[in-house]
Amino acid sequence: MTENQSFEQQVPSLVRVEDRVLRVAVATSEHGTSLSPAGMEQGIAALRAAGPEIGAVLLVGEGANFCAGGNVLGFAAAEDRSAHLLDIANLFHDFVRELDEAAVPVVAAVHGWAAGAGMSLALLADIALGGPGTKMRAAYPSIGFSPDGGMSWTLPRIVGQARAREIIMTDAVIGADEAVRLGLLSRLVADGEIQSEALRLARTLAHGPTSSYATIRSLVAGSAQRTLSEQLDVEAAAISAAASSPIGIEGVDAFVEKRRPDWDSVRES
Repeated sequence: MTENQSFEQQVPSLVRVEDRVLRVAVATSEHGTSLSPAGMEQGIAALRAAGPEIGAVLLVGEGANFCAGGNVLGFAAAEDRSAHLLDIANLFHDFVRELDEAAVPVVAAVHGWAAGAGMSLALLADIALGGPGTKMRAAYPSIGFSPDGGMSWTLPRIVGQARAREIIMTDAVIGADEAVRLGLLSRLVADGEIQSEALRLARTLAHGPTSSYATIRSLVAGSAQRTLSEQLDVEAAAISAAASSPIGIEGVDAFVEKRRPDWDSVRES
C-alpha cells in the first residue's frame, strides 16, 4: 500500500483525494446547501493530515449551490444563540486558518449561490471559477449579523475598503459578470462545467511546481505588511533559494533542453 492510498482511506465521506487534489465539500443539499459543520470538521482533519502527496485543494458544494450561507434555522433553534454561533464561527475559522496556512493552491468551484459563509470561502480561494448563473451576496445584514469567515479582511483587499463596506452593508446581489469584474471570481465557464473545470485546473496545479506555488502564496500574503523595498529583499531571497531547489533545477534544465518539466519525478526522487 502506498502512502497516498493509506491517506485516502483515512479521509471521511465529505473529503476525498483525486489525483493529488484534496476535494472538500463545504456544503451539501442538507439544510439548503448551508455551510456544513461536518465538511468543516473533516476538512480541518484532512488539511492537518495532508503531506506532500497533496498538491492542491478543491472546494465544492454538493447540491444546488456552492454554499448558501449558514444554517439560519439552526441558529433560530439553538437554546443559547450566542454560544451556538460562537461554536459555529470558531469551527469555520479553524477551517479558514487551515486553508490560509496550506502550502498548495486552493481552487473553488462556485456554482449557484455563494452567500454569507459561501462568499467568504470563495474570496479565500487562490482561483475561484464561476458560471453565468453564479451569484454572490454578503447576506449577513439580512439577518442582523456581521461577517465571519474572513470576509471583512479579504473583501477590502480585493475591492478596497469603501466598496467592501458598500457591498456588505447594502447586502448587494452580485452577478457573475460583476463578480469577475470586481475580482471576486477569477473567470467564468459554462454553468454545467464549473466543477469539472475546477477539478481539471486543480489537478493541473497539483502536478505543477508546488514549491513555487507555496512561495507565491507566501509572497502575496505577506506583501501587505511590507514596504516595496522589504518585499524586494524577500523576493530576492526566495528566487535565489528556488534556483538550487529540485523544482527550480528541473524547471531551468527543462527550458534549456527544450522539453516539458517533469515536476512529479522531481517530487518523487
